[in-house]
Amino acid sequence: MKSTFGKNINISLFGESHGAAIGVVINGLAPGIALDLDLIRAQLNKRKPKGKISTARQEADEFEIVSGFFHGYTTGTPLCLMIRNQSQHSRDYEKTKNLMRPSHADYTAFEKYQGYQDYRGGGHFSGRITAPLVAAGAICLQILGSKGITIATHIARCQDISDEPFGTKPEEMFAAAEKLNQSYFPTISDEAERQMVARIEEAHRQGDSVGGILETMVLNLPAGIGEPFFGSIESILSQLLFSVPAVKGVEFGLGFGFADLLGSQANDPFRMENGKVVTATNHNGGINGGISNGMPIQIKTVIKPTPSIYQEQETIDYAAKENTVLAIHGRHDPAIIHRARVVVDSVVAIGLVDLFAERYGYLWMAE
Repeated sequence: MKSTFGKNINISLFGESHGAAIGVVINGLAPGIALDLDLIRAQLNKRKPKGKISTARQEADEFEIVSGFFHGYTTGTPLCLMIRNQSQHSRDYEKTKNLMRPSHADYTAFEKYQGYQDYRGGGHFSGRITAPLVAAGAICLQILGSKGITIATHIARCQDISDEPFGTKPEEMFAAAEKLNQSYFPTISDEAERQMVARIEEAHRQGDSVGGILETMVLNLPAGIGEPFFGSIESILSQLLFSVPAVKGVEFGLGFGFADLLGSQANDPFRMENGKVVTATNHNGGINGGISNGMPIQIKTVIKPTPSIYQEQETIDYAAKENTVLAIHGRHDPAIIHRARVVVDSVVAIGLVDLFAERYGYLWMAE
């Protein structure tokens, strides 16, 4: 099973949704990083479900670091972080274990692991496994933050409701990023938050769910990060973003919008501004040739509607090899886009730290 990512910093996830614990092993961290444990807790808190817009499953998500951390600093050896599960309702899945939930990994996991997989709550394929991923990402966000690099994500769209854009001026972007990184529900506009929350609550009342688009900005990233072809920023970050459950589309800069433009419209002219190289526009999302050009990195990520809904759906009984109807029980999210925000921030941070270490070496993390 390939639940591992990274060349220079290596992230390996373990655990299942209803198992005893979930966690992550991180190889490649430099020695001497003073970890901010409160930041890890704050990031995990952004992923937690809250109110009617999320699942009723409540996990404390208290973590313990069992190796690679001593007297407040990383040791340079593998860091293992573990989160114990405390709120499993495994009985919710017993009666329907042979019914393949539409748009879930139930059927594909059964085919891959020949029926030996832990099917409860999606097992290793559950969004629950993103908790240790967020913890690992929090460490990488701290490393990037110490270099003046900021990552922030907002819900650009929830179904057909749109948020305000980040803006184009540095002061506008940083102000938006600060607001978003202090918010549980990440919108730039308070009115957009009100409308989106109402839409999610309405979907919940109907036993349905909604999705949307997340927009991520990376600010203050210097030029020259990324490797040609298979190690490009787009290649690395796309791999990580598509590893997040429910992500079905990723674009950088204008993305698919380039299809409607001429080259004269799509190009970003270079110019000097206060002794610094900038581009007049940022259609390419801060990346040329797979390498950062010093402008903000812009990424959009599509999050599909949560597949677990309370309406009857057509499916199959895998054991009986016959068609049937499924009515899902248990605790499920009418939307995960607001909780997915911090997961997206985390994987982007992990990918960028890996790319920085490729260029400058792993000791760069603690400099």
